[in-house]
Amino acid sequence: MAREPLSLVVTTLNNAGALARCLASVPCADDIVVLDSGSTDATLEVAARHRARIFSEPFKDYGAQKQSALDKAKHAWVLLLDADEALTPAAVAAIEAALVAPDVAGFRLPRREQMFWTFQHALVRTNTHLRLFDRRRGRMNDVPVHAAPVVDGAVRTLRRAVFLHYGEPDIRTKIDKINAYSSGLVAHKLRRRQRCVIARMLFYPPLFFWRQYLGKRYCLNGWAGFISAASGAFYVFLKYAKLYEARRRR
Repeated sequence: MAREPLSLVVTTLNNAGALARCLASVPCADDIVVLDSGSTDATLEVAARHRARIFSEPFKDYGAQKQSALDKAKHAWVLLLDADEALTPAAVAAIEAALVAPDVAGFRLPRREQMFWTFQHALVRTNTHLRLFDRRRGRMNDVPVHAAPVVDGAVRTLRRAVFLHYGEPDIRTKIDKINAYSSGLVAHKLRRRQRCVIARMLFYPPLFFWRQYLGKRYCLNGWAGFISAASGAFYVFLKYAKLYEARRRR
């Protein structure tokens, strides 16, 4: 039985160094959509070499930009990846098998994270993300910074479909992201009028650290795991510290 045709959808901005790896990792894609928001490097040339259909639009926000890219896909079933992500060969096989008469609206895929000079240990508990879905039954939500797809219908996790995130090759990159993401969330949290900000700032960061370091087994990655858990706790602290500062300034 033939599988459902698949569109790979990627949004880009100056991702020439990572995009080739991303696009080459999905040989099962029947259609490739690259929506760029003003790259000044060789991103568009890389996309053209991989026979992507290339579109350019000013960046709106994370959710709206990805939704615009999804709307340009040729096929109902889409695989949504960031330019710094890539499938493993096992994931390709699992996805192709899942697309033979799929009986759900989407699939969650486990993501293994780069931890500076290494990748998460095989026994570290990975997060799963809805990335493979029927776009006729799905849409991007409006969560700031970390916008994600949601679907109307059942979702199943493909445990063998692990994909890799090459997002944090060094500590400086991690800290730059923490600073940008925490600032991006302040306006959203102000609108929600989040309670107990001081208590969250005091008590949630250490809880988050131990949950990552022991609960998710980051300890198996040695010092890389320790630094990742500690910087993640700093991110949690920074979100609430910036929210507290914004409220004081009001």
